[in-house]
Amino acid sequence: MTAVLSGELLAGLQRGFMDAGLPASEAFLPQLLINHQAHGKTVLAALHKHLAECEEFWFSVAFATKGGVATLLHLLQELERRRIKGRVLVSQYQNFTQPEALRALLQFSNLELRIATQGNFHAKGYLFKKRGTYDVCIGSSNLTDSALRSNKEWNLQVSATPASELLQTVLATFEDEFTQAVPVTEDFLTAYEQIYHAQFKLAARLRAQVSLETTAAVKPNAMQREALHNLAALRVKGEQRALLISATATGKTYLSAFDAQACGAKRVLFVVHRNNIAQTARRTFQQVFGHSRSTGMYSGNRREAEADFVFSTVQTVAQENHLRQFAPNHFDYIVIDETHRSGAESYRRLLDYFRPKFLLGMTATPERTDGYDVFQHFDHNIAYEIRLQRALAEDMLAPFHYFGVTDVTVDGEVVNEAAAFNQLVAVERVEHILTKARFYGCDDGQVRGLVFCRNVEESRAISAAFNARGLRSVALDGSSSETLRAEAISRLESDVLAERIDYIFTVDIFNEGIDIPRVNQVIMLRPTQSAIVFVQQLGRGLRKAEGKEHLTVIDFIGNYQNNYLVPIALFGDTTYNKDTLRKLMVGGSSMLPGASTINFDQIAQQRIFAAIDRATLDGKKELVQDYKLLRFKLGRIPTMVDFLEHGARDPFMYVTRAGSYFNFVAGLEPSMQGQLSPTECRLLELISTFIANAKRIEEVLLLELLLPGNPVKLEDLNLALSLQFNRQASVATLTSCLRNLNFAFIRQTTPVVEEADGVISLVPSFAAMVSKAIFGEYLRDVLAFARARYSGYAAQSPYVDGFFLYQKYSRQDVCRILNWDQDESSTVYGYKVKHGSCPIFVNYHKEEDITDSTKYEEGFADHREFHWMSKSNRKLTSPEIVAMQNHAATNLRLPLFIKKSNGEGADFYYMGEVSPVSFEQSSLAKGNGETVPVVKVVFYLAQPVADAMFTYLTSSEHSLGLANA
Repeated sequence: MTAVLSGELLAGLQRGFMDAGLPASEAFLPQLLINHQAHGKTVLAALHKHLAECEEFWFSVAFATKGGVATLLHLLQELERRRIKGRVLVSQYQNFTQPEALRALLQFSNLELRIATQGNFHAKGYLFKKRGTYDVCIGSSNLTDSALRSNKEWNLQVSATPASELLQTVLATFEDEFTQAVPVTEDFLTAYEQIYHAQFKLAARLRAQVSLETTAAVKPNAMQREALHNLAALRVKGEQRALLISATATGKTYLSAFDAQACGAKRVLFVVHRNNIAQTARRTFQQVFGHSRSTGMYSGNRREAEADFVFSTVQTVAQENHLRQFAPNHFDYIVIDETHRSGAESYRRLLDYFRPKFLLGMTATPERTDGYDVFQHFDHNIAYEIRLQRALAEDMLAPFHYFGVTDVTVDGEVVNEAAAFNQLVAVERVEHILTKARFYGCDDGQVRGLVFCRNVEESRAISAAFNARGLRSVALDGSSSETLRAEAISRLESDVLAERIDYIFTVDIFNEGIDIPRVNQVIMLRPTQSAIVFVQQLGRGLRKAEGKEHLTVIDFIGNYQNNYLVPIALFGDTTYNKDTLRKLMVGGSSMLPGASTINFDQIAQQRIFAAIDRATLDGKKELVQDYKLLRFKLGRIPTMVDFLEHGARDPFMYVTRAGSYFNFVAGLEPSMQGQLSPTECRLLELISTFIANAKRIEEVLLLELLLPGNPVKLEDLNLALSLQFNRQASVATLTSCLRNLNFAFIRQTTPVVEEADGVISLVPSFAAMVSKAIFGEYLRDVLAFARARYSGYAAQSPYVDGFFLYQKYSRQDVCRILNWDQDESSTVYGYKVKHGSCPIFVNYHKEEDITDSTKYEEGFADHREFHWMSKSNRKLTSPEIVAMQNHAATNLRLPLFIKKSNGEGADFYYMGEVSPVSFEQSSLAKGNGETVPVVKVVFYLAQPVADAMFTYLTSSEHSLGLANA
């Protein structure tokens, strides 16, 4: 082992075990590996990093589940391609290890798999060989998705050399156990499956017996209790209508029954759009109410109108002759399920006719893109809202493992939106789909799958192809009868081998309103055109069921324009902010609650990043549509802060589009037109764009302190900063703020504040504007938005003297935050020494067509070392290079800013402060064969680059390589 490596390892051990203040490389620092999702830390993320870097690996675990193996499938496939060998030892202890986990591992030719069948083997450890050292992770985590993602686990990670006693002991102990263990073969699996399933059935019978013996009344869960409290509060205020927004499988129907019970309903009408849903709802109400109320169906040929609780399809009850069977006030409580459909004439006719004491609407997705206001029917009263991500966090749904895989290339053409039928059903595509479906599998080995296709012809053809290859499937579409659909669902869920089918192929009809709890695999074969539809289809498999461990989702990603909708749907982010989407993709599974994971292969991931780059997410049409959606939801003109609070589109897009949010609103709302003078509009534009963009908070806080009309001193601002952000403003920052508040920084001087003897106040002309209702309202709103957005940055990222790590800044933002007198962003070509600072801007992946003399060789050597080149025609004696060489003596600040490529836009990620450790005179070739002098500099970052950001920036073509943890 080299002396350098030995020294780094020793430094890591000294810092880890003796003195936390000592410098050391993060690579060799002993660490505690835990799951702390609020901080983006998981054991799985650490395993992914080790596997991606290793030359060989060893796993020793007591338990392995298919969900645990699923979190590593993409990565193991890549390691097999790279011929990285691994040895995996599991245990048969208590027969907990799942056969499907072993079968999944057995697929890999680079793995040697054995199982300890004797003794109480309960060891948990992971070992990785890396370039002369070994990383050892020993602790509590088994190979299960919950242990790697969500459970409270402790694992100690240490580095060791081959000569160390610890490493030799670990390897010897593993070798001893591995030698005694039994190789896992198909014959072993066949025998073990019988033992496992027999034990599983026995445990299920015992659970069922205990359940029968301890049967108690159905009670609301935590989410339902919150919603019931809100509904009761609305009724106390005299409200008679409310909307419940709740993700699929979170107990909406039970909630409606509990609420009907809470308000003493005597007669209830429950309206749905499918007869089978009405029957399910009836059974739910019977569970809650027992025999205290009679229930009846009013659908098809059944007319049980005399029952206390009537369950009906809208197609039946909304017909004029059926409505007249009931008096308008016959029902005191009405439930409208799937309320997003209420824009249809049948629903409106029903809502106009009945006059219940209380009307409850229920839906997972109330937003519509056709401009219809669903919320108006419920007086804009939202009783409760629980979206997919919170439902996962609350463990209300089955976890899912999503795999974004590359759709196949047929005859040299990538599948896209316009793909011809023969391309969609080509033999190679069918085989590709089957191969991936088998590779990723499901939780228990018995697939019960839903396949969503783009059209009826594709659905029928691929179903037939599956059947021809020995699988059993049916294709359903809008023309399929209720009877045929019910029969298909029954066969999919059946345990009788002779009647059970493997897959239902469908086009749209199973997007919502269908309850198939045992679905354990969802395959998506169509381009994502709507995040709402994507979530609806994903939701078909998220309902929990006895024995169901997780849902496998396989999404075939072609070269589609709307691939950017995939992260929007998966992460539930509707800001439509490109930087946010990129961060979600980079963060991967760490951005999801619970044990669920998100995995992309290289090409699929590349296609999504490319779609994000080229998408127009801030077009006027899209902005207007989302504005109207929020307006419908609130029943009033929304504020910028409303957009944040409701998780809607990034409201700063409206500022970018129109100069200020007021300008955008005035363009849509007649009541706002002409409310402000041109001068007032211009000032709102300047403040919104250059002060309230959430990149520096001091100006915002100072303005907020001044708005009531009282003068402010520096200590007042520092008190506000201290209370809200735990820091103080320097005199230089205050001076910069005053210049910026009067727009001298951008050379558009407009008086807003004045200062005398250290006391700051509003100039009279601006104070007069603030006193006007509309101007004051929109000014306070944009300032509140900036403070809220900035607070979000503060909660997410480390703060370094004006900047947040990995947040994005423009060159102009950087000049302002560094307290420069004026905006000099137009002259900052790569870097500039000014006022004791020298910000450095790097475009990591440069265009191919730039001149030779600007093809700078720059990049990370590792997470802490960055190699950089000066501008051309610079020597070691050039003034700015000399300034960098003397940075320590002069306290020259060197902040580094990087963007991946020009496709990301004009802003750069702040990577932290750097210090130069070496300078070298060099040269760059010119196109004519000559050379120009440049200086090569090696920088050392004050903080090592986070793994996800490092991988994102350094990977070419937006391909992040391996699956994200």
